[in-house]
Amino acid sequence: MKYVAFFFSLSFTLLVAIGLSINLSSLPPLASIFDPFKGFWQNAYSEDRDPVSEVDLEGLSGPVEVLFDEHLIPHIYANSEKDLFMAQGYITASHRLWQMEFQVLAAEGRLSEVVGQLALTHDREMRRKGLPFGARNKLTYLQEEDPETLAMMQAYADGVNAFISELSARELPLEYKLLDYRPEQWTPYKSLVFLMNMAEILSGDRDLAYTNTRNLFGGDWIASLFPETPADLLPVVSRTAWDFVPETVEMPDVVYPDSGFYEKVLPGKEPGFGSNNWAVSGDKTASGYPILANDPHLALNLPSLWYAVQLSTPEYTVKGASLPGALGVISGFNEDIAWGITNADRDVMDWYKITFRDKSRSEYLYNGQWIKSNIQVDTIGIKGREDFIDTVVYTHYGPVVYDKNFLPEGKAVNFALKWTAHGPSNEQRSFLELNRATNYEDYLEAISHFTAPAQNFAFASREGDIAMTVQGKFPLKWTGQGKYLMDGSNSAFEWQGYIPTAHNAKEINPDRGFVASANQHPVSRNYPYYVFSDQFEYYRNRRINERLAAMNQITPDEMKELQLDNYDLHAAETLPYLLDQLDSAFYRGPGSNWIEALQEWDYYAEADQAAPALFKSWWQHLEQELFDSWQNKGLPIVYPSKYNLSRLIRSEPAGLWFDSPETSSRETAVHWINQGFAEMVTEMDAYPEAGDTLTWAKYKETYIAHLIPNLRPFGRKVLVGGGKNIVNASSSDWGPGWRMVVALGPEPQGFAIYPGGQSGNPGSKYYDNLIDAWENGEYISIHLRAKTNAENILFKTTLNPD
Repeated sequence: MKYVAFFFSLSFTLLVAIGLSINLSSLPPLASIFDPFKGFWQNAYSEDRDPVSEVDLEGLSGPVEVLFDEHLIPHIYANSEKDLFMAQGYITASHRLWQMEFQVLAAEGRLSEVVGQLALTHDREMRRKGLPFGARNKLTYLQEEDPETLAMMQAYADGVNAFISELSARELPLEYKLLDYRPEQWTPYKSLVFLMNMAEILSGDRDLAYTNTRNLFGGDWIASLFPETPADLLPVVSRTAWDFVPETVEMPDVVYPDSGFYEKVLPGKEPGFGSNNWAVSGDKTASGYPILANDPHLALNLPSLWYAVQLSTPEYTVKGASLPGALGVISGFNEDIAWGITNADRDVMDWYKITFRDKSRSEYLYNGQWIKSNIQVDTIGIKGREDFIDTVVYTHYGPVVYDKNFLPEGKAVNFALKWTAHGPSNEQRSFLELNRATNYEDYLEAISHFTAPAQNFAFASREGDIAMTVQGKFPLKWTGQGKYLMDGSNSAFEWQGYIPTAHNAKEINPDRGFVASANQHPVSRNYPYYVFSDQFEYYRNRRINERLAAMNQITPDEMKELQLDNYDLHAAETLPYLLDQLDSAFYRGPGSNWIEALQEWDYYAEADQAAPALFKSWWQHLEQELFDSWQNKGLPIVYPSKYNLSRLIRSEPAGLWFDSPETSSRETAVHWINQGFAEMVTEMDAYPEAGDTLTWAKYKETYIAHLIPNLRPFGRKVLVGGGKNIVNASSSDWGPGWRMVVALGPEPQGFAIYPGGQSGNPGSKYYDNLIDAWENGEYISIHLRAKTNAENILFKTTLNPD
């Protein structure tokens, strides 16, 4: 009955939600939405209501059995991989078709076709950044070099299309009805676009913001505020010596282009996106076998980014989290190994200032010569309007993304993007090989095909090995290269090749008994190649390493507890100093009650505590007041991380960056500490939940939104602890979207949870049925299931050859 009530409520909010999300001229026909026979009423069902027991699929070579457990997780049993992936495509589409297609439309730059004019800027940017361009290059590579993987991708597409062909107007997923369009045929190209989208989400840089900052404040500020190897460097992989002879990198005598200032900054990676993974050896576990844990941190959305699945052939069985639109399991385990991934945050995107010969832009300057460019005309369909024609110029670096026609507000700029993801690569093969891998050598071979985005692959095996590899295709750069906008006319700014895959940082079975990564600096200082990112993490990783080093006789439950760890290391290292610098007047007047709460805090950011909210407010106001004092001329610049600013507050409180040029006095860090506290008191006095009812969960307001955010009835608010730079990295709209712990052994044991459900249908009880467990820190068992196991079966579907 609650779903009937839900849809009655939805009917009253529907038009408002659509009106907020979509141009009014492109509203779907109301008769179609409210049609009692094929409108949104037909989506008020759950998948276990009258399930189909048999389906005929053209192209199968034999029957495929699919057992759905009590959580609607499919367990697919096929006699060949081709049948397996066709079935995976069919089953995934049956639950997540709209999500799959919508994400690809967004990545391909085609959202305007279904939501109208408001998506045009987004669509132009995705096309200009080369997501379709990179996908086409990868498709050509597969056609020429790996037809076997391409055949598996085609089988997956055939399964998706078989489901689409069955859909009547009544059975269309709800979002198609709201947006008034129908699904297209799936292709391997779409899977490649989806993988390009993941690369774009997890890659980023701030070249122009760094350029502005250097031009405004000079190199000394850059060196102090953004050290490339901080004092507390705790790398993913540390070596006293490296077992290879490095490639030679020539340091050229170059001058950066006279780039001026930029009011628009290139969009970078979404702040906070990251992950944790680790593996502990059998020497540190109660069972004597390794345990692996992984919890990727990405946007919290409904439908969930992840889709749990088991895939079985006579040769292997694998289980874990898949990505709707891609083949196989992305983070998971089989009978012999387990693996998990985190973002390595390496700088693999660089920007070049292009000088064209004339307004035609048909030639550009390179090493004193005029080189022909490639001009492509791109047609973007817009729902309810005429097509938009965009002209994109391609150089040998890559596409000219930003120019006088796009984003920099008419300025005569031409910035070309060079990105490792544009080139030929075979990430899909990496996961297919991982799914069937049995040992460390298989793991290394599988990930060798992985180019972008750069990832830290954690590994554990039943044989007892644990390992970590920082994997990707990394440019050979001279020190500092790629930090600022570079001169595209000078070949000295070119990458000097790529770091050999064999030289990527990796370790196996370290003496400490564990490997771990949490988006921190990838390598120790003696690594012979230049490594840069300004978004490495320096709190989660140290907390994880500290806890793992202290633990012995480890159990899976203790690994779950570590994934849920809410200890705020930033607060523990910073708050005592901040409290010591407070003016004594605060202890006697306004804010004294907040001081007491902070003094008593144990630094665990639990959902029901007030102190984490107070600390976050204080720190944010401190940052805002300080950064607002910098005379940045209204230009976008980079700001130091929590880690670097906290270190400077304690170690160099009289640094020049703390002195406001707008006053005659000399400010130090103490001034901004007190100013931030005063602003926090003001905020809390006005905050509706202040006083005894203030809690971290209410202040943080973690919300799991639908992919179309203004469709509020399709989202869920959750009350959870944790936060940025905390192992349990639950923020307001991103966090651990998949928590997994795998205990290897004769019969591997898997445990996982994610904030959503298997179904993409908001009318299904399986749309968000796992959110409560995720919110409460619980896990479900995801052990490998034999086809003969009849326990907790929701229903069974057999896919037969047609």
